[in-house]
Amino acid sequence: MAYSKLSRDASSRKALFRDLVTDLFLYERIQTTEAKAKELRPIAEKLITLAKRGDLHARRQVAAFVRRESLAAGEQDAIQKLFSELATRYSERPGGYTRILKLGPRRGDAAPMVYLELVDRA
Repeated sequence: MAYSKLSRDASSRKALFRDLVTDLFLYERIQTTEAKAKELRPIAEKLITLAKRGDLHARRQVAAFVRRESLAAGEQDAIQKLFSELATRYSERPGGYTRILKLGPRRGDAAPMVYLELVDRA
């Protein structure tokens, strides 16, 4: 199989990835299990590549996947940050926008935990 099911049906898996990728773009670093990070990485890379294109169609494709969240006043949502800040940061980079840093086993069920983060983050 080309992907892992992560013990979820298709709609739950898509919702999980939407939430995780939105948090990744907002906070530039998330802690998750290794299996989820490995499945999320290509999705995040494709969305950043779309944002680098920067046209209206790319913005609509990203908006169809990334969640819009109600944030505090003055904060930008994930789509705005992706197109304004992250697209310019990675404009010269041809790929490889994320990295996985291993943390060790999670207490309780010993699941391997990792940080999934954007490279060149502040």
